[in-house]
Amino acid sequence: MTPLFPDLEPARTFRLRVSDLHELHVEEAGNLSGPPVIFFHGGPGAGVSPIHRRLFDPSFWRVILFDQRGAGKSTPLGELRENTTWDLVADTEKIREHLGIEKWLVFGGSWGSTLGLAYAERHPERVTGLILRGIFLARKAELEWSFADGVRRIWPDAWEAFVAPLTMRERGSIVRAYHRRLTSEDATERTEAALAWNAFEGMASHLVPDTKAPDPEELQRDIALARIEAHYFINGTFLESDDQLLRDAWRLRTLPGIVVQGRYDLVCPMQAAWDLVAAWPEARLVVVPAAGHAADEPGISSALVEATEEFKKKA
Repeated sequence: MTPLFPDLEPARTFRLRVSDLHELHVEEAGNLSGPPVIFFHGGPGAGVSPIHRRLFDPSFWRVILFDQRGAGKSTPLGELRENTTWDLVADTEKIREHLGIEKWLVFGGSWGSTLGLAYAERHPERVTGLILRGIFLARKAELEWSFADGVRRIWPDAWEAFVAPLTMRERGSIVRAYHRRLTSEDATERTEAALAWNAFEGMASHLVPDTKAPDPEELQRDIALARIEAHYFINGTFLESDDQLLRDAWRLRTLPGIVVQGRYDLVCPMQAAWDLVAAWPEARLVVVPAAGHAADEPGISSALVEATEEFKKKA
């Protein structure tokens, strides 16, 4: 196993106003004179974490991380207005222009892979390559796997707890039901829905689930995460069509890529990664045998560090 790099604090942070409503938290870490890489976190709505900085050699890479609209330290926390995939793509360009960067490596996992693909397909001339993990192409079948008839077959106990708060009628459209609760004026209803939503997703994310209790100090961010995810999912992640990311993968044909995928990923099953690499043969698929979805699983983190090290040779 290739270990993560040591703990790393940001070299600098700043705020970037991207609209009258939204202001982003942006971090730079590592070698500020080195080749730049833009990091897209998951969720949508999860925010950046200290472990994300540890995937990159700090003596080499200039790592730029930001909390997407409504997430982490960006404000307003949990805000759904003016919060779409294409807003986030535009925000990424504003960060690039603000920092005076011509091109950068794209790195994203889970929802971050979705956003990374959307960005790279719209702005391929600004990308040197992509490292993607746990591929989510935002297709209807992928959402149905998560919220209709997929994960429940592996985790019937977690599924039972997930749908327990819903009426039988609501269970016919689970994402819509949770979206209604997560956008309720009732704070208690919002909190209960968020905790149930996040617990179900967390159970499915690891090959061996981590059952630790939620951190009370992170409650508001946990609520924001669930709200933003439901907002994106109920709107089809704001893509033009179900197959948009695969349809436009031809735009990546001049770019190298490494796709890291856990064999037993229940959140983003391997079929999406397989389909992406078929449409983008310049990318290499790395399947981690004993791993699920989460980036902090040893096999996944090891493969990601090895991918960043491989791209050092191309920089």
